[in-house]
Parts: sequence; structure tokens; C-alpha cells
Amino acid sequence: MTRLTTTELSVGYDKKIILNDVSIDIPDGKITSLIGPNGSGKSTLLKALARILLPKKGEVLIDGKNIHQLETKAVAQKIASLSQSSDQISGLSVEEIVAYGRFPYQSGFSGLKKSDHEWIKWALEATDLMDLKDRPLTSLSGGQQQRVWIAMALAQNTDILILDEPITFLDPAHQLEILELLQDINRQGKTILMTIHDLNHASRFSDYILGMKEGQLIFQGSPQEVFTTENMAELFDIQAVFYSSVSQQKPMIMSYELLKRRTSDET
Repeated sequence: MTRLTTTELSVGYDKKIILNDVSIDIPDGKITSLIGPNGSGKSTLLKALARILLPKKGEVLIDGKNIHQLETKAVAQKIASLSQSSDQISGLSVEEIVAYGRFPYQSGFSGLKKSDHEWIKWALEATDLMDLKDRPLTSLSGGQQQRVWIAMALAQNTDILILDEPITFLDPAHQLEILELLQDINRQGKTILMTIHDLNHASRFSDYILGMKEGQLIFQGSPQEVFTTENMAELFDIQAVFYSSVSQQKPMIMSYELLKRRTSDET
């Protein structure tokens, strides 16, 4: 397994600091969800972990080595990252797009090897896309397109998948489809780190939760540990009412109110 950690990580744009002294240790072989208000630095953290952004201070470490001191292809063989909205590639088939995941293993103009084709086939099968492999991406539904991008990341054959809002703009059925797919992928030994807005999805599908607000890590732990009334109040300014799902054995939010509204009503 590959260990991904940060030590006193600070990241920003120009002179503005977005992340401030964030130290985390992503659990190996688990699904970790990053939650927090919009603008809290979640996407910035993922970009720093994926070596897209250079830290102002601190380090991102892969197996104890500074990620910015490693070769680009070496990092790409350890971490696959998908942004919040992947670019459309017109004119390419599903299989051709998934094949891009093998780029870190190419040398010069050698082309795809037998092992590359085997990984592409595995990624298509894992995401249930074999029957669609010859279809153009633009002919697919939103949920199917998201599976294509995940398949491309899987073909990269990395220990770690970093996904920024993988269920954004999907309807409820497709959200569950993608999250259940990620669970299946995780069971095959992959470490998954994702940002997610739906708190009940975060609790249900995650082993570990990171709560961020204003560029700082507020709490971290299992859903059972961190999904509390106090933590939700601190992170989102909401008064949450929880219940425990018998089937999932995870805390779920049944309802919530704005803390500010409650305060104003009481005064």
C-alpha cells in the first residue's frame, strides 16, 4: 500500500492562504470523505495532494518522500486524480478515453503493450462499461460518463484514487451507482479520498471523515466518532438531529435547522 500524508501543509494562490497548517494521514485501503462548507479549502487540499499545487509551507509525502521531489510519472503511478468536472473529449470512444489512464507507463512512442490492454479491459469490466466501450463519450448519460472517468483512473493502476465531488450533478440513482462502484473498487484494495456534500452519503459510504472549515482541519475520525451534534454545529452552523441506520450501523442526519435562526428565534 501507499501511504499519503501531509505535515503542517499551507497552500494558497498568490498571497492568499487557503489551507493553513493541515496535517493528515490518509488511512490505507479505506474510503475517506472530506466534508465542509463551500470555500473551506477542500478542492485545494485535493489538488495539493495530487501534486497540482505547490505548498507555501509544509509537505505532501508519499511513503515518507516529498511528492515534489519525485518524478511526475512516478507520482502518476501512485495517485490517480479526477477533478470536479472532467473535460469533454469529443470524437473519442469510451475505450480510447480509458486508455489515457495508461499514459504514465508509456515511454516515447512505444504504444500500448499487452499489459496496458489488460488493465484497460479490467477497468472497463470493473466499471461495467464493456458493452459501451465503442460508444462516443458524448452519447452517454451523466452517470455513465462519470464511470468512464473513474475507469480511466482505474486503468492508471494506482493505490490511491483522489476524487473531487464524484457525484456532483447526478440524480439520486446515479449517485448511489457511483458510490457503490467506489465501494467495490475499495474492496479490491484501493485507497479512496473524495470530497462530498451529502452528509448521509459521506457517513454511509466512508470509513473515515475529515471535516474542514476556513482552511483548517476541524476534526477527523470514523463516522461514528465525528458525526455529532457538536461537530455539525461547528462545521456547518446547523443543529442536526441524528438517527442510527440499523442496516448500515452509521449515524444519519434525520433533519437539521440553522443555528442562527434558532438563536434569533430565542432572543
